[in-house]
Amino acid sequence: MVKSIDKDLNRIELTHKELLGSWEDNIISYHEGERVKGIIKEPDKNKNGIFIELKPNLVGLAEYKEGYEYGQEVEVFIKKIIKDKKKIKLLICDNLK
Repeated sequence: MVKSIDKDLNRIELTHKELLGSWEDNIISYHEGERVKGIIKEPDKNKNGIFIELKPNLVGLAEYKEGYEYGQEVEVFIKKIIKDKKKIKLLICDNLK
C-alpha cells in the first residue's frame, strides 16, 4: 500500500501493516487460558517485560525473564486479554513449571 509520495525527493513510502488486519480482527482467534506459539520481538532492556508477536500486527507482553533473544519462538499462556486497551498479558510457558 502506498503510504506517501514525495515528488521533491523522488520517494515513495510503502507499508504493508494495513494489510495484516486490525488488532480486533486478529484477536478473534485467541482466548484467555490457551497456550499458543509466538516470537520474541523485544526483550525490554529495563526488565519490565518481553514483547511477543502472536501474529503479524498482534503483540502481547510477558513478564521479563533472562535468556530470551529476539526472534526466538516460545510457547506462551494467554493470561488476560484487555480488549478496550488492546493489550494481551502473557506468560512464557516454562514460567508455569
